[in-house]
Amino acid sequence: MIRVDAIWLATEPLDMRAGTDTVLARVVKVFGAARPHHAYLFANKNGTRMKVLVYDGLGIWLAARRLNRGRFVWTDGTSAITVCLNAEQLQALVTGLPWRTLATDHVIAVL
Repeated sequence: MIRVDAIWLATEPLDMRAGTDTVLARVVKVFGAARPHHAYLFANKNGTRMKVLVYDGLGIWLAARRLNRGRFVWTDGTSAITVCLNAEQLQALVTGLPWRTLATDHVIAVL
């Protein structure tokens, strides 16, 4: 099992043809560094595909997810370049639910 202590979402789209080295370079550019046990999420412009890069302290993991229907509920990119998510928000995001309404204390803050 891969340990993930922090989950970061990048608001700018990523070309899904990008491989591990290209995504790692984008993580360093956007987040400043790839930190151990952190996951970095990127989506394509249409919001139908997602890539997740995880640095486990020893190596890099890169995973991709594609939706057959619908789109990932991403950010509009106006509030911040990066957004920190908790595990419940990540679960909602990958299943296509409105993750921004879930706060860490289970309070609905945004409709």
